[in-house]
Amino acid sequence: MNTTRTSYDAVADEYVRHIYDELRHKPLDRELLGRLARNAGDGLICDMGCGPGHVTHYLHEQGARVCGIDLSDAMVERARQLNPGIEFRQGDMTALDLPDGCFAGMAAFYSLIHFPQSELAAVLKELRRVLRPGGSFLTGFHAGNDTLHLDDWWGCPVSVDFYFHPSAAIAGHLTSAGFEIAEIVERDPYPEVEHPSRRAYIFARRLEA
Repeated sequence: MNTTRTSYDAVADEYVRHIYDELRHKPLDRELLGRLARNAGDGLICDMGCGPGHVTHYLHEQGARVCGIDLSDAMVERARQLNPGIEFRQGDMTALDLPDGCFAGMAAFYSLIHFPQSELAAVLKELRRVLRPGGSFLTGFHAGNDTLHLDDWWGCPVSVDFYFHPSAAIAGHLTSAGFEIAEIVERDPYPEVEHPSRRAYIFARRLEA
């Protein structure tokens, strides 16, 4: 994950410029995140792979107690600058320095896309570990079977891979990791707002056992 981390460090400012306000143009994403906020009640939600904190900020606006974790130090720095009063920290979602069951809810919006199928099972088991029994999990990702590699991103030299995943594959990994699938939603891309790929979202719940 070192190249992913350094790539996001390199594009942090451009990422903020291009992505930070995107939820204004994504009504389905807002609806699903609002549902996650309601499901968690007064429990703490983690925005896992938070980037500059735009999803974290939206959850906070919905009244949720929320924090953000990201692999990139530069993204964490931007998130803190843009969202004073919300806690952000650097962390690796494959090995989190956190106690078991510390979150009531979790969002993983476009953070699983940096893992190939062969690594997803282990990642989801680690995310399940830090989610309390019964806790809600919402993930969003590019639907499909493609892999997109970038050496240049908004004029910045990078080396980063984006893995598109079929909804059924992600649902299968979640089930194997100890989640119960509540809902799978897919949509076409919003024109002139985002990369023109089909989008998928899965609501799941951590099982007790």
